[in-house]
Amino acid sequence: MKISKVSSLRGELRIPGDKSISHRSVMLGAIAEGDTAVSGFLKSADCLATIDCFRKLGISIEEITDGSLYMNGACGNGPLIVIHGKGLRGLKAPKESLNAMNSGTTVRLLSGILAGQNFTSRIEGDRSLSKRPMKRIIRPLEVMGCNIASEDKNNCLPLIIRGGSLKGIRYKSPVASAQVKSCILLAGLYADAPTFFTEPSLSRNHTELMLSTFGGNLKTRKKEKEPEHFSVIPKPPKQAGASDDSNEYTTIIYPGTILRGQRITVPGDISSAAYFIAAGLITPNSEITLRNVGINETRDGILRVARSMGANIHPFNVRMEGREPVADLIIRSSHLTGTQIGGALIPTLIDELPVIAVMAACAEGKTEIRDASELRVKESDRLASIITCLTLLGIRVEETQSGMIIEGRGKKAGSAADASGRNAVFHGSVIDPQGDHRIAMAFSIAGLVSDTPVVIKDTDCVRISYPDFYKDLKSLEG
Repeated sequence: MKISKVSSLRGELRIPGDKSISHRSVMLGAIAEGDTAVSGFLKSADCLATIDCFRKLGISIEEITDGSLYMNGACGNGPLIVIHGKGLRGLKAPKESLNAMNSGTTVRLLSGILAGQNFTSRIEGDRSLSKRPMKRIIRPLEVMGCNIASEDKNNCLPLIIRGGSLKGIRYKSPVASAQVKSCILLAGLYADAPTFFTEPSLSRNHTELMLSTFGGNLKTRKKEKEPEHFSVIPKPPKQAGASDDSNEYTTIIYPGTILRGQRITVPGDISSAAYFIAAGLITPNSEITLRNVGINETRDGILRVARSMGANIHPFNVRMEGREPVADLIIRSSHLTGTQIGGALIPTLIDELPVIAVMAACAEGKTEIRDASELRVKESDRLASIITCLTLLGIRVEETQSGMIIEGRGKKAGSAADASGRNAVFHGSVIDPQGDHRIAMAFSIAGLVSDTPVVIKDTDCVRISYPDFYKDLKSLEG
């Protein structure tokens, strides 16, 4: 795919459904009693992998093209995904392996559900997913009493899960990960006592919100700072890079509740909106309206970072879709400046860091990204990929222990800093995303302000999260 420089971007997009919420609607719908109807479901490769796995587990899932005829139109018009749930104990032993394809969310959350079943399952994935670490879920599930093992003894896929009786545990995760947290919370539905999951900062909370919607009994609490008069013995100095435990959150799931089918409306995915937020900000003479964007506070880090960089973003029509906040956004060309990104902010924008790096390259001054080591274990080593791609496009980047420092070219090369758009930020090159959808889409946005075309190899990977990405991008060109 060849992406060339454009003079402006203008128009309106309705952002496709949130991938994280789409996954969870199928999973919770499957283990709930009765039907769950989902509108706005994202029919991407990852989410379709989740549907396929649950069909193999005996769950009937169908698409109804005229939603107005279902449940008295309560879910709105248009196609619906309907999951005919069978309750917590209604899944059946699969006759073949469950293939999560490229979806880390599928394998990790599904593992939590399978840990509480009375049968054996095998989960596999594609070559990329089979390299991603699974010890982070294997260890806590083992402590809960699940017999789970990596078939190749390398703590990666395939996984063999022999479900059974689980016990409630208190688990402190070394990383803020919504996938790990969700895995343990879902397993906790099958435990003999409450399960406590503590993370160093609050990761995305879609599982908690949706579990509550379905009738689950859980609560989240933030660690309170120790009062000064309790600190009788001086505390040792904090080690470099150590997390601030005052940001810790603990979520408690109580077993024994019955989940019941719901009507779910999936908001637009802010991770998908991020590419057009960046495109509108860095491309001269641009104004883009993005409809139906989820702005959950555990996911809105890109909006906070963009504002700190001086972005002209106007949210309006703010509303609630179930328990999820949603807004429409107007994005206008902006003169961006460098910023600092790290700490508790990272879990709120972890998937958006590739395109944030593109924004940083277009800003005036330096941007430092730190505490982002989790990018090493995504679909690719995204830290390495971002640095490689920016360097290929002519940007100076310094790699650090947990991130990078990007020298922005805002003043030197124009872009939004130069309304005429005469000077390009990037020098064209060939980008190999190595199957990583977010790298492919992020550096496609770089092509909009490049002196010569940016060529993205193997763009089929965008089907993982945004099948119509290039069609939507083309629709905005002035």
